[in-house]
Amino acid sequence: MALPSRLRGRWSLPALIVLVALVGAVVVWTRSGDEPPPVAKRDALIDVPESPGSDRAIQLDTTLYLPERTPAPAVLLPHGFGGSKDSVTGQANELAQRGFVVLTYSARGFGRSTGQIALNSLDHEVRDAQKLLDWLATREEVRTDAAGDPRVGVTGGSYGGALALSLAGVDRRVDTIVPVITFNDLGQALLPNSARAGDVDTASPSPGAFGDDGVFKRSWAGIFFSAGLSGGDLASPGQEAQEPGQRTETGVPDASATPQGGSRPAGPVNGACGRFQADVCAAYTDVATTGRASDRTLELLRRSSPATVTNRITQPTMIVQGEQDTLFGLDQADANARQIAANGAKVKVVWYSGGHDGGSPGPELRSQIADWMAFHLEDKGSDPGVSFEYTVVGAFRSSGSPALRTVVAPHYPGLPGAAPIERRTLALTGRDQTVVNPAGGNPAAVSNLPGLGSALSRSSSLSSRLSLDLPGQAAVFATEPLTSQVLLTGASTVKLRVSAVPGQPVPTEGAVLFAKLYDSDANGVRTLPGSAVAPIRVRDLPADGTPVDVTVTLPGAVRPVESEHRLQLVVSTTDQAYQNANEPTSYRIGLAAPDLSVPVVAGVNATSEVPTTALWGIAIVLIVCALVGVVAWFRRRLTADVDPELSGVPLVISGLTKSYPGGLTAVKDLSFRVEHGQVLGLLGPNGAGKTTTLRMLMGLIQPSEGGIRVFGHRIVSGAPVLSRIGSFVEGSGFLPHLSGLANLHLYWAATGRPVEQAHFDEALEIAGLGDAVHRRVRTYSQGMRQRLAIAQAMLGLPDLLVLDEPTNGLDPPQIHQMREVLRRYAAAGRTVLVSSHLLAEVEQTCSHVVVMHKGTLVAAGPVEEIATGGGEATFRVDRPDEAADVLRGLSGVQGVSVDGDQVHAGLNGTPRAEALQALVAAGVAVDQVGPRRRLEDAFLELVGE
Repeated sequence: MALPSRLRGRWSLPALIVLVALVGAVVVWTRSGDEPPPVAKRDALIDVPESPGSDRAIQLDTTLYLPERTPAPAVLLPHGFGGSKDSVTGQANELAQRGFVVLTYSARGFGRSTGQIALNSLDHEVRDAQKLLDWLATREEVRTDAAGDPRVGVTGGSYGGALALSLAGVDRRVDTIVPVITFNDLGQALLPNSARAGDVDTASPSPGAFGDDGVFKRSWAGIFFSAGLSGGDLASPGQEAQEPGQRTETGVPDASATPQGGSRPAGPVNGACGRFQADVCAAYTDVATTGRASDRTLELLRRSSPATVTNRITQPTMIVQGEQDTLFGLDQADANARQIAANGAKVKVVWYSGGHDGGSPGPELRSQIADWMAFHLEDKGSDPGVSFEYTVVGAFRSSGSPALRTVVAPHYPGLPGAAPIERRTLALTGRDQTVVNPAGGNPAAVSNLPGLGSALSRSSSLSSRLSLDLPGQAAVFATEPLTSQVLLTGASTVKLRVSAVPGQPVPTEGAVLFAKLYDSDANGVRTLPGSAVAPIRVRDLPADGTPVDVTVTLPGAVRPVESEHRLQLVVSTTDQAYQNANEPTSYRIGLAAPDLSVPVVAGVNATSEVPTTALWGIAIVLIVCALVGVVAWFRRRLTADVDPELSGVPLVISGLTKSYPGGLTAVKDLSFRVEHGQVLGLLGPNGAGKTTTLRMLMGLIQPSEGGIRVFGHRIVSGAPVLSRIGSFVEGSGFLPHLSGLANLHLYWAATGRPVEQAHFDEALEIAGLGDAVHRRVRTYSQGMRQRLAIAQAMLGLPDLLVLDEPTNGLDPPQIHQMREVLRRYAAAGRTVLVSSHLLAEVEQTCSHVVVMHKGTLVAAGPVEEIATGGGEATFRVDRPDEAADVLRGLSGVQGVSVDGDQVHAGLNGTPRAEALQALVAAGVAVDQVGPRRRLEDAFLELVGE
């Protein structure tokens, strides 16, 4: 039904606004529900030689992920140490959805692959990967550059990242690599020495001294060896690092992680060595029992390191390293970048807020890795370039999560073609101090907890208080309070002077020390960036106290050191994460030079930490307010729609239609009128549309066409005139733990009207609940709930009372009382609309009736007129047969029948008085005369049943 012309113009602007808002909401909703492209998977066991020249084979358990369209470039995705192909399922699916063919596999000794772990040996794991490239070249789904040469990139984390580097160094078929949180030299990673007698090249942000005869990183090495024994993914970060602009709860699961223990090793194990090769096991046993690495062990670690082949890597390389990583620090990534860039290769470096202690790459960084692959494998997207990106972790928010931002510099400083890094010199102060190494290296200082750092790094209360330096074991030096912020970006350097204390024993293995750089605020609260320490071994220390000067590269970190803060250098004799010196002794520690060289990399903020959650909240509030304003505008227009001529008429329904999707029309073109003092019965079989009509009357649903006016006001949802209607439609809704009386008081209080206008006594008298009104509603029967609902509808004695099946649950005396109440209610000038299926009650209670069938009006009028509309009459006589003959003789009378002492006849317009007079004239005694039909008969005839 079209809107009146006087309304169409006024509604056009708000209608357009609402339409645009709805369309926008639908677009957002449909876009949010987009399904990712389908990915197919193919599992396969691939045979590879057990060792070079061997005729024995081992099997690698692989899964090939196929994108929607092939052929496509491939990505080889090795896993981290202790994991399996299941560990990288999430990232494999993401890359496949980006259009790459992805091959994941369990490295030898892990998951369901056979063979023994050789620590990424060039003769074993790296050759295995080359065989996988051969296999990819045979697949029709993989794009190739030439016969046997697949278009392929390699990316992986930790152990898998080292594999990517080593494979690129020995196989030119690899087109690009993205090593993540991995190492350059495994010997320096597990046995680091951050001191050397000479100078260190400090042109790059995070150089390592990489001195000989390092200190055993026993905690991390033990975790790795245990992972090889048990097959558990013990060394994985286990969660995603938080990213700039992201607001998440702590402990976010890694999208690519699998539950620990999800894939156990298959096949036999090598006794106490688990799945390790005998030489690897012997090397670990050597260093774990002595705390020192033999030349043989160092050579094995060297052969398992990318450093042996980085001078041959010329492929575009994106190096991703974590700023929270006490296993493979930023110095390892720095070495990889410098060595690969020296070959003329394109190198991009990204430091992110995670690492082995801070979490694996999040979705944004993984997307950046996929973008790198897309450009260098398919020439898609923009050139990622050779920039240097690092993440600045700021103060902790009230929620406990840190604020982050990404800074981008055009190049990684110190690489060919890039300028050296800027270093600021800060003066350290502090006298020479004597420190004690306790017997057995115990008790030991605490700097980090390997394997738990990712959880601790997200706690503002723990991260700043985890480090513990024991009195007497540590020398402390500090700068003056800073006058402005210094953004520490990489590894600071300092020159220390170490000497033995005359008369104290000098350990044959040299002095073992640990240096760390704290950020200390004005209150003395210290934070250790990255929770990292720099282990130092000073060999050949003279027993007479002659000092030895060494240059120390402190742990690489990113830290905004605020003004009024100090940088505090602590040199300790112990650290619980490392192999400490066992022999008790003392050392003198001092500054060979007061200069602390702090690296600073200038760049631009790529991400300002915009409070997206708050902005979204504000935007949603503004949108809601705008919609409320539009709705209010509509309501004012609609509620102002009053027909003065109908202001005294309780109810007028005109052309009312309600249609639903699917072609169902519940009410069609319904029109009737209810006057003051009437008790109108709304009749119809189930499905006739009675309840739908009442729901539209109450503004619960909106009509498709037509309208309803109550006292001249057009009915819409929330129309003020609805307060003049008392209703009970489609069951009651009461709070079961409250009494009936409390429910009525609560309902009335919600209307905001004065208590004295409620007429509680009259309503409760009608309901007839007696003392039960003080009981909890949950104890009521269905009939009692029905009576309470009727009492609620009558509160305030509304001008129009609408009741849907009011006698359900009432016993005969209560029905009789209800009948009288409704009559008295209407007699006082009010109007009652009753929907019921009890025809006898409607006939005895209602003055008027509306009959509906299949959503349409079939009859309306006074009850008596509807009941007698057919003109049939019944005569009770003493001689039925004779009376029947007399009636048949009257003009127009037909359908005469005898039923006992009753004679029924269709008068068809003949007055009953004329028929009665004819019977009396014929000598027939008439005891009673009246209409034959009841309302039930008329109803059944009207609805065709």
